[in-house]
Amino acid sequence: MESKEYNDRYLQNSSGFNGERLIEFGMSTAMASHVLRTMNETMRETMQQWPSTMKAPMGPPSLLYYAAIEGKQAGPFSETEIVRLINDKKITKETLVWHQGMTAWKHAEDVPEVLRIIALSPPPLEQA
Repeated sequence: MESKEYNDRYLQNSSGFNGERLIEFGMSTAMASHVLRTMNETMRETMQQWPSTMKAPMGPPSLLYYAAIEGKQAGPFSETEIVRLINDKKITKETLVWHQGMTAWKHAEDVPEVLRIIALSPPPLEQA
């Protein structure tokens, strides 16, 4: 009784799948895994070969700010440095500031980007 019908019945399990289908599924899974592994390796090699200047940017570039501190133009400052200068009371709402794209110097309170930084800065810590 070596017929195909016997083989199909013999290889069929209780869930209704036969052995041929299980083998086909296994081979498909193995091929998909191989393709993904090859793609990942290729992308990793490509990223390692790119010069650092060509790496994908992590987000929009931050603005650089200039400020009139103690009557002199100072900068450029990153947002982190602006926060430090605000905390050190070197930049207040009345301080003149400028960043690329502005046509003229303005008070910090009139520059939305700087006003946001001032508003997000914590108040001074009161000593008990």
